[in-house]
Amino acid sequence: MPQQRLGGRARALPRSAVNGLGAGHFCAPQRDRFNPAAASMTLSRALLCVAVGETIVWAGLYYLFPALLLRWEEAEAWPKTLLTAAFAAAVMVSAVVSPLTGRLIDRGHGPLMMTGCALFGAATLALLPFAGSVEIFAALWLLIGIAMGGTLYEPCFALVTRTRGIDARRGITLITLVAGFAGTLSFPLNHFVAESGDWHAATWTFAVLVAAVGAPLLWLGTSHLEKEWRSRQPAAAPSGSARTTVPPPAIWKSPVFWSLAAGFSLLGANHGIVINHLLPILADRGIGAGTAVFAASMIGPMQVAGRLALMASEKHVSGRAVATGCFAAILLATVSLLLAEVEPIFVALFVVLQGSGHGIISIMKPVMIREVLGETNFGAISGSIAVPYLAAFALSPFAGSLLWELGGYDLALTVGGISSLIGLMCFRIASRPRPGVADA
Repeated sequence: MPQQRLGGRARALPRSAVNGLGAGHFCAPQRDRFNPAAASMTLSRALLCVAVGETIVWAGLYYLFPALLLRWEEAEAWPKTLLTAAFAAAVMVSAVVSPLTGRLIDRGHGPLMMTGCALFGAATLALLPFAGSVEIFAALWLLIGIAMGGTLYEPCFALVTRTRGIDARRGITLITLVAGFAGTLSFPLNHFVAESGDWHAATWTFAVLVAAVGAPLLWLGTSHLEKEWRSRQPAAAPSGSARTTVPPPAIWKSPVFWSLAAGFSLLGANHGIVINHLLPILADRGIGAGTAVFAASMIGPMQVAGRLALMASEKHVSGRAVATGCFAAILLATVSLLLAEVEPIFVALFVVLQGSGHGIISIMKPVMIREVLGETNFGAISGSIAVPYLAAFALSPFAGSLLWELGGYDLALTVGGISSLIGLMCFRIASRPRPGVADA
């Protein structure tokens, strides 16, 4: 007679219950039974595919520019100012397309959009060596900006948050842990290939990697996440197409939306000023070139360390507290740079605070957008917040140069610190607990 286990003891089922279940219940094929371990492994593999795919596209579409900047300047005699302006414009283009990519994600087209943008980016990369002038080169980077807007963290995290909901934080953490090594892949590989051949060969190498490795992995991972999400939806609304994909007017008029957008954008401006001017800032503080390069190279590992710490403590600390700590850490990192001229030990403190703070906030940004503004139309809302954030990050290096001309790096760091402080205040206001927020 069949048995059921209650409280650790086996108890026979009544025969009537057995007859009610029917033979089909006990003879059901194994594939129809839910296996939590198997489902978890499948989800883990999907997230790992996305993580590796993101690593490849970040290495090829983003980090390739700083990795080859000096070679373009030397080999083609193109002005550095025009080259960096082209890259800033590419980031601006990625900001402009973010609301559109977010809407496509809300409609369930995220996997196709991300894969298509990766392939489009790879094709455009392959055309860079044929640019006969800096103007054509810059125009190609504008097209790469479209690919960035459809493949990098903003759309990726929007898709993961849409499909995983409250469980998105762990998936995003895994992706950033792996993709955090994109620069570690891009800089040495570009250097090796360019030294063995030229920058043309380096560019084509990453075009092939993005097309043949990055794009397929993004498709495998994101399509599984999308299918898994659809399987959990009611039969009447199996896909995201039934939703409205334009944020409701109340969102655009909400002070909470704008306060949250301002908070993240001001933090992005600080990070853009500090990171893009880090080596000259450290030189201005009297730090030797070798020490400065070592300090800059340790920011990436500190990002990974911060994300590992988040994984270990995520069940014990609220998202609002974690994000607040990130704002405070980046603010204190800027203060540490200001004090580095007095005592060089503050450089080490800066590396720890800036690296870990920025590493964690890249995870917490989509998490907090969801907690504060809800899941409905998340892709479109997240894409809208990405516009001022990416714009601030793209324009901040130029703003840092202007501030340096006006009052040196003390002025630039002071403004960066103030922007972090105001950003912290905006975030705290936006994330205050309030009744009636959906999905919060």
